[in-house]
Amino acid sequence: MEESEKKKSKLEMAGEDLFNFAIDRQDVMNLMTRLPEPAKDRRAAIEHELQLLKIISVGWSLSYYLPNSSQKDELTAFYWQLIHEFSKSLSQTTELLLHQDMDYFEMVKNRLDAYIQQMQERPDAPEPAVVIGPEFARVCGTPEDVHTVMVGSKIFIATVGEVKTYLERIKLR
Repeated sequence: MEESEKKKSKLEMAGEDLFNFAIDRQDVMNLMTRLPEPAKDRRAAIEHELQLLKIISVGWSLSYYLPNSSQKDELTAFYWQLIHEFSKSLSQTTELLLHQDMDYFEMVKNRLDAYIQQMQERPDAPEPAVVIGPEFARVCGTPEDVHTVMVGSKIFIATVGEVKTYLERIKLR
């Protein structure tokens, strides 16, 4: 196994690091513990959507921070391939447990499209988080809840910041 690790390219290692960061749930759980009581009736939906937004934010960050990089397409494709494989596994497990068809990757794509559409409709927004937070709350079914808006904005800002720092550290930016 150690030999195969040595043979991985810098982009493959970066893609795996970013994938592992995207699916890590620690920051999602930390945000959930800070969510005030009124939003807790939608707790499962918010937690689910936070994880989706984190995955989307990592992928979005690659395009945003590597716009002219010759490595952007390869890294982005590798990251989304890993997300697709993870999604297939998650979908199969969910289908076995709940006896319902589910396509997690399609869900990720649909959410990404919705967030991008909202950003395109608000080109005047001072930063993407201003658009992402309200859209996140809408998707969660709590469009008027400021706490849900803020938690969506927080995960987006934190994730994008971590990806930027990581890309700078490995000198891909």
